[in-house]
Amino acid sequence: MAAPTGEASPGPAPGAAPFGNFPNYSRFHPPEGRVRLLPRGLLRSLFPAPARPLLGLDVGCNSGELSVALYRHLLGLQESKGSLDESAAGKDLNLLCCDIDPVLIERAQQCSPFPASISFAELDIMDSSARDSFLSSYLRRFGRSTFDIGFCMSVTMWIHLNHGDRGLVEFLSFLASVCTYLLMEPQPWKCYRAAARRLRRLGRSDFEHFRGLAINGDMVERITQILTKDCAMELVCCFGSTSWDRSLLLFKSSASNLESRTPVPKNEAPEQEQ
Repeated sequence: MAAPTGEASPGPAPGAAPFGNFPNYSRFHPPEGRVRLLPRGLLRSLFPAPARPLLGLDVGCNSGELSVALYRHLLGLQESKGSLDESAAGKDLNLLCCDIDPVLIERAQQCSPFPASISFAELDIMDSSARDSFLSSYLRRFGRSTFDIGFCMSVTMWIHLNHGDRGLVEFLSFLASVCTYLLMEPQPWKCYRAAARRLRRLGRSDFEHFRGLAINGDMVERITQILTKDCAMELVCCFGSTSWDRSLLLFKSSASNLESRTPVPKNEAPEQEQ
């Protein structure tokens, strides 16, 4: 994520959100910038004949704008349509979204157009005891042990900066263990340097792990290596890059017993980014 500037209501100064929990993030990197890269019919191609509903996990959802946009796009829902879609949508996909920031989660809950099928919860994904019990409880409601698809959009850097190399590997291993498919948007290394500069400009201490990170450089390549070599996943495809230079990567668990899938469709005539 990139640090936004302030708005009329007081909020954290730019750089004062060490976990990436910026209050106005979607204004600076609009959801359309990612969603337009994803092909129409993606869920149908990945899950041609699944048991319904599919279950999704969105880690680091911020205030939910991107979560809702992904949900609409994956189900082919039009924004002009309101609650009439919810009953049918919930039969196809239930999405659990979590973030470490309770204020952002409260805003997401208040603004969600699909409260019955998109759940927002405050959760520190790196707190294994709280995480495991909470996610297990959610999955048991559907008689499941794993999620069909996970989303990790501009979150890896914040895990890495706050928990170090070991924390990043543990985080990726966890996601790979609970998601059949995983859509990743890693931040490039230049974002790490920018985040550290923002803290220094505020006179704050640097990120504890920043200067000692051995996993660095081309973060798309490094994260792909971790997921494919250490976490039993395979790279399905890269959907391209956003205008702010973030790649969207789709991984699949190679350990799961999946039927062969049809090829991921190309994104025909993507909408223009707004």
